[in-house]
Amino acid sequence: MRQNNKPNSPIGGNPILIFAIFTIVVILIFKVFSPGGSVLSGGISQTISYYELKQLIENKEVEQVSIGQTIIKAQGDKDGQNIIYTAKKVNDSSLVPLLDSKSIPYSGFSETNWFTDMLGWLIPVFIILGLWMFMASRMQKSMGNGIFGMGNAKKLVNAEKPKVRFDDMAGNKEAKEEVVEIVDFLKHPDRYASIGAKIPKGVLLVGPPGTGKTLLAKAVAGEANVPFFSMSGSSFIEMFVGLGASRVRDLFDMAKKEAPSIIFIDEIDAIGKSRAAGGMISGNDEREQTLNQLLAEMDGFNSDSSPVIVLAATNRPEVLDPALLRPGRFDRQVLVDKPDFNGRVDILKVHIKSVKLSRDVDLQEIARLTAGLAGADLANIINEAALLAGRANKQEVSQQDFREAVERSIAGLEKKSRRISPKEKKIVAYHESGHAVIAEMTEGASKVNKVSIIPRGMAALGYTLHTPEENRYLMQKHELIAEVDVLLSGRAAEDVFLGEISTGASNDLERATDILKSMISYYGMTDVSGLMVLEKPRNSFLGGGLGNQREFSEKTAEDMDNFIKSTLNDRYNFVKQTLTDYKEAIELMVSELFEKEVIDGSRVRDIISEFEVKNNLPTRLVAREQLDD
Repeated sequence: MRQNNKPNSPIGGNPILIFAIFTIVVILIFKVFSPGGSVLSGGISQTISYYELKQLIENKEVEQVSIGQTIIKAQGDKDGQNIIYTAKKVNDSSLVPLLDSKSIPYSGFSETNWFTDMLGWLIPVFIILGLWMFMASRMQKSMGNGIFGMGNAKKLVNAEKPKVRFDDMAGNKEAKEEVVEIVDFLKHPDRYASIGAKIPKGVLLVGPPGTGKTLLAKAVAGEANVPFFSMSGSSFIEMFVGLGASRVRDLFDMAKKEAPSIIFIDEIDAIGKSRAAGGMISGNDEREQTLNQLLAEMDGFNSDSSPVIVLAATNRPEVLDPALLRPGRFDRQVLVDKPDFNGRVDILKVHIKSVKLSRDVDLQEIARLTAGLAGADLANIINEAALLAGRANKQEVSQQDFREAVERSIAGLEKKSRRISPKEKKIVAYHESGHAVIAEMTEGASKVNKVSIIPRGMAALGYTLHTPEENRYLMQKHELIAEVDVLLSGRAAEDVFLGEISTGASNDLERATDILKSMISYYGMTDVSGLMVLEKPRNSFLGGGLGNQREFSEKTAEDMDNFIKSTLNDRYNFVKQTLTDYKEAIELMVSELFEKEVIDGSRVRDIISEFEVKNNLPTRLVAREQLDD
């Protein structure tokens, strides 16, 4: 318990209050003893006429006279008593000569009430003192929490008792199972302490953005019915050294007072980056002090008597400092990954509870269209579908609204107002038809869901929407080559059917080149590097090209360039030949695109099947070509 260091006396030790009292006393003394003040006091007051006053002066029955603006006061002695005579002033120029002739002293005085006169002095003083005391109190509070209060974590911490439960979550079954024991420990800490078990102090929730890490942390607190203190990692960092550490202390103090409780730090990589070379900048003392304070706090609290569990979330666990991940701190990592097919169906069921659906809505079809998307993406798609239905003045949300919402999420908004010339429209139609045919005919490629020549997003003049059968965690060599074939097929279609290429394939060529670089540098799928990894893989699935630091010789770099160039040429020629063989199917697809602007994947497959049946071709062309290493 913190001791109260304030003095018992209401005045003691407060310089501002002492100064205020001293100022009032000085003003009172000044008003009483200031020159020109009335000195006629202490006697019996008696009101007389001016004539009577003048008679008293004639008879020298007064000792002194004070002349004001409207009244005259005279002090006299009658029967041994001091009497103050008061008379209304008359415009008489003979009064002063009379006083001089009788040698009676006289003076002037102010008729203003001394109390109201003093208030006229005190009110401005009190206003100034009030402003001074307000500013001083604010600065005193701020000095204890950093400059101007920036070190105070209470304003930055979101303290609540969440009502979220595990039933409100879907698609993270394994993650929920991992944190169930934390809930049980917070509810029954004595059960674990009696047998000597210690629950982990820190649990790190790892996963891509939008997968529900924050929601899972709130669900743990909601199930355990304990206070939940959440704060973003970036909120600890300021330009002033020491403020981040102060906020860490405040956060843990708040949680300890409400124990058992949960602390949640979102995006912990903002303060927990590795302090080794290439991690935390050596000159950033503030971030390092904040991290050190966090490590010290996690070592300091006693989780047996007052359990405090620290949950943290990140999508970059590889950049965290090893001291954070050692046993006794964040020694348990829970993967909160993107949902699979069943998980997506469950997530959709949770988010459609408040949405009016038509009878044609098929959640399983929506789940198949959204492979690879996170829970936040699915929630956004449902909301977008509801907005589309409301915009069209519908009473219910239809399946078509969901399809359009999925396309908006993946490809962007339709730009029907963007006018393109017939020449460009023709180029786009052949380009997208080439993508669609090769994707449907190549083993390992994702099937086509829709082909459109309506512009979408910032730059796309058309698009081919591919729908993978399920989330992909691994890709085989032939699947990577199939992806390269699909990417090259748009440019190949322009070359075969138009006799000239355009700038529309720039992104396709970049992605195809990156895939082949990754096969050499990361995956050991070629003889250029053999099983030797030339660079550490990046977070993206296909690597994304080479980094800035080269870990191979000039000869290897030359071999890589030659391999990529020759492979792209070989695959490009293969795709061109395939498209030439399926010329009639391409022409039919282009004509339908010109007429309808959009055709779905089933129609693409029908066109290819009809052509194959008509020409007695195999039902599918398999492009499992082995590379000439």
